[in-house]
Amino acid sequence: MTDSLQDLRRCTLAIDLGAARTRIYAKRAGLIVDEPSLVAVDIRNGRLVAVGGLAERMAGRTAEYVRVVRPFSGGTVTDVDMGTLMLRQLLGDKARRAWLRQSKPRIAAAVPFGVGPQARRILSETLTELGARQVELVHAPLAAAVGSLIPVGQPEGSMIVICGASETQVAVLSFGGIIAGEVLPVGGNAMDDAVLEHLRIHHDLILPHQGLLPLHQVLSESVAEPQANTDVHGKDVSSGLARSLSLETAGVRDAMRDPLSALVSGIGRVLRRCPPDLVVDIADRGIILTGGSAVLPGLDNMLMAVTGMPVHITKEPALSTVLGLGMMIESAEATEPVAEAPEPRPESAVRAASQELA
Repeated sequence: MTDSLQDLRRCTLAIDLGAARTRIYAKRAGLIVDEPSLVAVDIRNGRLVAVGGLAERMAGRTAEYVRVVRPFSGGTVTDVDMGTLMLRQLLGDKARRAWLRQSKPRIAAAVPFGVGPQARRILSETLTELGARQVELVHAPLAAAVGSLIPVGQPEGSMIVICGASETQVAVLSFGGIIAGEVLPVGGNAMDDAVLEHLRIHHDLILPHQGLLPLHQVLSESVAEPQANTDVHGKDVSSGLARSLSLETAGVRDAMRDPLSALVSGIGRVLRRCPPDLVVDIADRGIILTGGSAVLPGLDNMLMAVTGMPVHITKEPALSTVLGLGMMIESAEATEPVAEAPEPRPESAVRAASQELA
């Protein structure tokens, strides 16, 4: 792990390897890659078929010999060979333009808080195989806090909760360091799985993961005024035929309660390990909610109700970690307060972020 801002300033690329998406920031160019962390491979000969968004569209729609895998999970590498192939393919000409004439770049990468030395070594070796001259590892909560414009260097306590696809990181920061933290094995995927299990058991309906996206949208829009029902489309368990269902959204919210409760319990454990002064700071400033799953319907309201503390969702929760790394390698500082409410993300979010930070 690096504690040196000077080392980060020498980096050319910043990488956030998530279970759901891989994001890469290039110095003076902004966000150049924001793609699903998926690889489609032909298992007969090991040939790479597709990566990123194309691999995501192939999931569940290909022949048996084409396997779609996730080489990363929560900032760690689970399949080195597939991860290297995916990164090399995603970067392509974009990286060569960003690196200009630099043959081997220095890379800053985010890792979960408390990750072991073996996982850090595998990540460093994967990025070295990609062509990195030096790899600087940064704790993801610290990077996300910088990307959320939290003044992490001040002598006040701040709590940040990164809700990822496979896990959630909870950390309390003060004086530029992490005072207490925990990685919880629950994230957006666990909440989605709870909904899918609810549909299978109570409605005899099998729904693909892609089919959850419209449901997420309806639930997110109906937090203030809950919508009683919404239509979902899947496969009937008994007949195997396509079937539509008018689903009660209240039942879906109840299905998500168990994984959400595990998240709340983890936040409580971290707070109990903090000095009283920091807990008072957090109660005053609120909990900062970020990560790709931060906008799950009702998550902020539930955390607020259980903890009794304000909960703020950052403007770009999915991008906070990689943009924080980008600010570090660009030598920028977070001086503005965090946003108190999420804003609608435009379709051109990647291009807008690149233009803003270039």
